[in-house]
Amino acid sequence: MTLGEAFHATMRRIHYSPRTEEAYLHWIRQFLRFHKPRVPREMGAPEVVAFLNHLALERHTAASTQNQALCALVFLYGQVLGMPVGPLEALQRAERPRNVPIVLSRSEVRQLLARLESPFSLIAEVLYGSGLRLSESLSLRIKDVDFERHQLMVRRGKGGEDRPALLPNSLRDRLRGQVAAVTRLHERELAVGRGEVNLPDALRQKMPGAARSLGWQYLFPASRCCQDPETGRTVRYHLHDTAVQKEIKQAARAAGLTKRATTHTLRHSFATHLLEAGTDIRTIQTLLGHKDVRTTMIYTHIVDRGPLGVVSPLDRAP
Repeated sequence: MTLGEAFHATMRRIHYSPRTEEAYLHWIRQFLRFHKPRVPREMGAPEVVAFLNHLALERHTAASTQNQALCALVFLYGQVLGMPVGPLEALQRAERPRNVPIVLSRSEVRQLLARLESPFSLIAEVLYGSGLRLSESLSLRIKDVDFERHQLMVRRGKGGEDRPALLPNSLRDRLRGQVAAVTRLHERELAVGRGEVNLPDALRQKMPGAARSLGWQYLFPASRCCQDPETGRTVRYHLHDTAVQKEIKQAARAAGLTKRATTHTLRHSFATHLLEAGTDIRTIQTLLGHKDVRTTMIYTHIVDRGPLGVVSPLDRAP
C-alpha cells in the first residue's frame, strides 16, 4: 500500500470530513516538497519543526494555518505511519493576533438579506437566525429539521460533535416550503432511477438504503448530480459553499455596506445581538458550539454599548 492509499484509508477509518482530508493532504504534500527528495520514514521531529518554522518565519503564515499544518503532520506520523514525532522543542509558533470580529447592525443584516434571492436568502437567514457556520448549514439534512422541538440538529460540527441549534419561528414556514421543494425534487429523481445522496462511511455500510430515503436528502441540494468518488454512484450533494459566499458578497456590495460582510459575519452578528439582548454567555457558547467560553467572550468586546460594555463619560448626563 502506498503512502497516499494508507492516508486515505486511515481518514476513512477515523471518519474525518472530506474537507479535513483535503486540507491535511495539502500540507503533507507541502512538507514532502519542502524536504524533497527525502521520504517521511527517513524524517522525524527535526524535519517537522524545520517545515513549521519555515511557515511561520519565512512565509509568515497565520497561527491557525501553521496549526493546521502541524495537525496534518502529527496525523501523518502518528496515525498513518505509526511513528509519533514526539516533542517539537524548537518549534517557533506563529503569533496569533487578537482580531475583533466584524459585526453587522440589525439594520445592516436586513439590508443584506433583502438583496438575496432564494435559496441563498434562506441560507443566510439560517446563518444569522441560528448562528451556524456555513458548512454546518449546508450539511443539514431533511431529518435534521425538527419543527416540533423548534431546533436544527447540527451533525458532526467543528470538532466532530453534534449539537442542537435554534430554529427561528420566523423561518418555520419558509423551511417547510424548502422541505416540500426538496421532497418534490426527490420524487422526480426516484422516478428516473436516481435520488441518492452521499452518506457517512459507517452508515453506508449499515444502512445502504438510506442514501435514497427522503430524510437523508440535503436541505439545500445542489442543482446538479455528480459522481461520488467513494462509491462511483451518481449522487446529489448540497450546494457548494463558494456559491453562497459569492452571493452574499454581491448582496453586501449591492446593499452598499462598508463593512466586510461574509457568511461568518452573520454568525458573529447572531452571537453579538443575542448578547446585547441579555442572553447569558454560557448559552451563547452552547449555541455556537464553542468548547471554551473564552472563545465566546470575544463578543463581550463589541456589544452596542462600546468596548467592554462601557458608556463614555461624554454620553452621561451632567
